[in-house]
Formats: sequence, C-alpha cells, structure tokens
Amino acid sequence: MNALRLAISWLTVAPVPGPAKVDRQTAGHAITVAPVVGIGLGAVATAGLWLLVSAGMTTVLAGLLAVGLLALLTRGMHLDGLADTVDGLGSYGPPERAREIMKSGGAGPFGVVALVFAVAIQSVAFAALADQHRWLAIVLAVAAGRVAVVLACRGTAAAPGAGFGALVADTQPRAAVLIWPTLAVVAAIWAVPDNPWLGPVVVSAALALTVAITRHCARRFEGLSGDVLGAVVEIAVSIAATGFSLAS
Repeated sequence: MNALRLAISWLTVAPVPGPAKVDRQTAGHAITVAPVVGIGLGAVATAGLWLLVSAGMTTVLAGLLAVGLLALLTRGMHLDGLADTVDGLGSYGPPERAREIMKSGGAGPFGVVALVFAVAIQSVAFAALADQHRWLAIVLAVAAGRVAVVLACRGTAAAPGAGFGALVADTQPRAAVLIWPTLAVVAAIWAVPDNPWLGPVVVSAALALTVAITRHCARRFEGLSGDVLGAVVEIAVSIAATGFSLAS
C-alpha cells in the first residue's frame, strides 16, 4: 500500500500522501505498480473524451482536451521531461553540459518542437480512436507509457546528480519487466478488434523503442534521470496511440 500511495502521489495530482520515509526499496516498488496508476489515468482521460464527444464536440478538439487533462492530472511533468531530454540530446557538448541544459528549467527549440509534436500526435490519435469507438485502446496507450517506465528502470544506473533517477534507477526485478509487458501485449489483442494481431505488435514496438531510447539516453547523459523517464512515458503513449489508430 505504501508503494501504491507513493506511485499515486508521484505520478498524479491526487491528494494522496506518500509514506513518511522513501528509500530505494519503496521507490522501486512504486515504479513497479506505476502501470496501475497508468490504467487509472487512462480511464479518466477516456471517460472525459467520451463525455465530450457524446456532448457533440468534434473528436479532434475532444482529443486535444483529453491530452490536456492528462497533462493536468500529471502536473505536466512527463511533457517537461520530454522537452528537457530532447534539449539535452540536441546539445553538442559533453554529458555534463547536456545535464546542465536539462536542469536549466527552460525549454529550448528542440524541446518546444518535441512538445508540439507529442501533443499533436496524441490528440489526433485519440480523436481517431474516438471516431472508431476504440476506448480500450486509449486506456491501454496511456498505461503502456507507464509500463515503459518499468522497463526503463531495469539495468540502467542513475546519472550523476540525479535526484529522482537515483531513487528508481535499476530497481525493477526481473518479474516486473516480464509480467507487465506480457499483460500489455495480451490486453492489446482487444485494442484493435478487427485486427487482433495489430495491438500486440504496436505495444511490442512501442516498448522496444523506448528501451532503445533509454539506453541511448543513458549513454549520452551517463545514466538515467527523471527527465528521461518522463520522455519515455510520452514517447510510448504517442507510439501506442498512433499504432492503435491505424485503420482496419
């Protein structure tokens, strides 16, 4: 229960107090249950999207508002992590300089472009899924972003000076990185009913790509940071939602 409370307090704006003491063991357990929080976030965003569409709003605008709702529910920290990570990757300096850029607090040109693309891709993909009444696919896309975080926190050390990264880097047991992706792939069978093979392929591709991105970032920044985890979430959600939205 401490792990779930910590995961909710970390990953959402819900007024749930975390445990009094947070060590690497508790932090690791919180990351392990992060997909559960992702399912809840996906369900709330999907419910909001359904209500807006049912009220007569266009699916494109409703999709954009659903993405905005997710940003609100998560304090926008994943989008912020995406912008910082892309700015760091876009720098030409050594790892120390890249980490300084990521911690600067502002969004550079690379980060702004990444934000625009992430929000646009997710909004349009959510709209397409709403048009096709694939509500489960939206929930699963959001949850897949949190499954990607579990994978990212396995086998990668923390970057120098990382705060959140130092708590969660390389904390995930082998069981977690096997069970959560398996469950996501199996659930994806029903994400695209007309093509039951497509959902598992999309989830597998999204998770594989985010693992590759995590490894690249770890080499570039000399380890894992909270910003990289935020970027992983947004990239996985974007890929999964786009793949699920493919026409039958």
